[in-house]
Amino acid sequence: MKLSFIIPAYNEENYIGKCIESILKEVKGRAYDVEIIVVNNASTDQTGKIARSFPGVIVVDEKRKGLSYARQAGFLASKGDLIANIDADTELTLDWIEKVLTAFIANPNLVALSGPYIYYDLSRLVNFGVRIFYYLGFIFHLINKIILNSGAMLQGGNFIVRRSALEKIGGYNLNFDFYGEDTDMACRLHKVGEVVFTFNLPMYTSGRRLAKEGILTMGLRYGINHFWTIFFKKPFTKKFIDIRK
Repeated sequence: MKLSFIIPAYNEENYIGKCIESILKEVKGRAYDVEIIVVNNASTDQTGKIARSFPGVIVVDEKRKGLSYARQAGFLASKGDLIANIDADTELTLDWIEKVLTAFIANPNLVALSGPYIYYDLSRLVNFGVRIFYYLGFIFHLINKIILNSGAMLQGGNFIVRRSALEKIGGYNLNFDFYGEDTDMACRLHKVGEVVFTFNLPMYTSGRRLAKEGILTMGLRYGINHFWTIFFKKPFTKKFIDIRK
């Protein structure tokens, strides 16, 4: 089973190298069939050059700036049976790939798998608060999935989709620039198979956005857009603070 990593990257010269290295570290010495695709999304810094310096890494230039444009461009260039959607400032945790492959091989009905973030550059107290937020989100995830039957929960930047399912729902929704992109994906995938969120598949990521916006403000913004996407099929707002300038 081939696994394709799709990494959208806009002005991520300070992070993209560590992201790629974390994948290569997990692949080293193992017989995984993996490809790494970095989507250089209208960057004006050295992101593309750094990504191309890694042998075997595929770099796709997408001039239309936007998360969904980048994910779609990477998907169209990929060949994997599984599409791993991660961000340029993320790093894989130990045995992340093994857990993903085991889950999809064991369950043919599984169409998407996701897990939480661990903010490696923020305090334990902040991460504890984030954990509580995830628990609350997971409770609603179960209600939404089992009782309301209207969707599920995916963490953008840490979710894997089965290629056949992604093709079945028509790929990524280009109407979503940022907020609600993962929620929209979860709702559409829920209609074609099983979507699972598990705390056993964490991903390291930078807390730079959280530090800039604040945990309560960021939680509120994501929460509103999450619910708005579920019930109205669009984000509450398309405006967001871009920390990568």
